[in-house]
Amino acid sequence: MKIEMKNRSFLKLLDFSRQEINYFLTLSEELKKAKKQNKEMKRLKGKNIALIFEKTSTRTRCAFEVAAYDQGANVTYIAPSSSQMSKKESLKDTARVLGRLYDAIEYRGFEQKKIEILAKYAKVPVFNGLTNEFHPTQALADFLTISEHSDKPINKVKLAYIGDAANNVANSLLICSAKLGANFVAIAPKELQPDKPLVKEAQKIASETGANIAVTDNIPDGLKNADFVYTDIWVSMGEPENIWEKRIKLLKDYQVNSINLKLAGNPNVKFMHCLPAYHNRQTEIGEKIYQKFGQKFGMDGIEVTEEVFESEASIVFDQAENRLHTIKAVMNAILR
Repeated sequence: MKIEMKNRSFLKLLDFSRQEINYFLTLSEELKKAKKQNKEMKRLKGKNIALIFEKTSTRTRCAFEVAAYDQGANVTYIAPSSSQMSKKESLKDTARVLGRLYDAIEYRGFEQKKIEILAKYAKVPVFNGLTNEFHPTQALADFLTISEHSDKPINKVKLAYIGDAANNVANSLLICSAKLGANFVAIAPKELQPDKPLVKEAQKIASETGANIAVTDNIPDGLKNADFVYTDIWVSMGEPENIWEKRIKLLKDYQVNSINLKLAGNPNVKFMHCLPAYHNRQTEIGEKIYQKFGQKFGMDGIEVTEEVFESEASIVFDQAENRLHTIKAVMNAILR
């Protein structure tokens, strides 16, 4: 089956078939191998890519920049303070200007509808570096990492996401699991579970791919037989700090610690996190949260303990590296 994705935008995984997502992953493996062996070919020479960042970033920005440079493309980084977009110039107008100057645009920001508008009016491919609703390049990197750390076929793998499951990372893992036929469970209190319409859509896809999609607030049931246990920070970018206490009260039992990790009943279980992680007090925010709430709730790390984060089960930095290879695959599949 021929896979043709030239000049398409990469806005959310719902837009892509199982075969297309598998193609991204296969191409990621090939590009990663070529880079490790110093055999990489610069297939994107002459391409110019605009990188719009309305939210701060470490992994996404670096991965997009290095991916472009490795492939011979040029990038322009557009920071929140260095653009007139949505301030003195409408999003539509900015899209039409950038579309005349660049071969593609990456956007990391807020509402999904903004990136949809950007793609509609730019008339060039747009890549989603993160929106409030979805984080598709992260999900691709996660499934590349899963494939590297499992000897099971994907339809036998169980991925358990625990914590705040009403966010962009959980949404993208939910959809990617359904598309690929993997077994996925979101474990979260009812107030922080994925939107029901999205879960229904994932379950409809799962009925065709053989995936098993579940949502529960029962921690032991959800973690049982998990091959991979995934979590994310409990307060997302842009949310006010004053909700921390409420979140910690809701989620303290959902922390990934050695006790909960053992509930998987799997000696080979792996821990995953998209980063950054509040696993100790070595950041300004981590220390601030600890001083305000950590002692009160008997917590040092927040969503994950230092013990688990630094354990042999942790594969978080493999995930971080794989952002590069999967983003490079998306660029190649769409721009070549």
